Amino acid sequence: MPINFYTPEFYVFNNFSAHAIEFRGVLYPTAEHAYQAAKCTDWHGKEEIRHARSPYLAKSLANEKYRAARDPDWDSKKLAVVEEILWTKLAQHPEAQEALKASGGEDIVEDSPTDYFWGAGADGTGQNMFGKIWMKIREDNELLQT
Repeated sequence: MPINFYTPEFYVFNNFSAHAIEFRGVLYPTAEHAYQAAKCTDWHGKEEIRHARSPYLAKSLANEKYRAARDPDWDSKKLAVVEEILWTKLAQHPEAQEALKASGGEDIVEDSPTDYFWGAGADGTGQNMFGKIWMKIREDNELLQT
């Protein structure tokens, strides 16, 4: 049975979860703030995104107000950046380690009905890249193998 992000036990997998991370020397309120700031090339934009009052607002700022300041190579970088952010979150939050360990060998699914790249989409045909990165981290993490 797949592990879905939006269940309470595994909500820590969600970038919107209330887990601050120190990413590349900067403290962000959530992993979503870090991700959205990472794609912005404007320093003031990065800071406004970092200080956004919610992960949803951070995403809106990056995709609307600072859209023109998006790194032109973002599409080729975004998977590596997400993986780096998730490793960071895992290292800084024991509950993320516990959830990843508790997921066993099950598929991890970002069960967004609207996202067909990061999630499974409404009909399950999405690429689920977010879930695949969490599963890769689980496989690569020696600490979880004990």
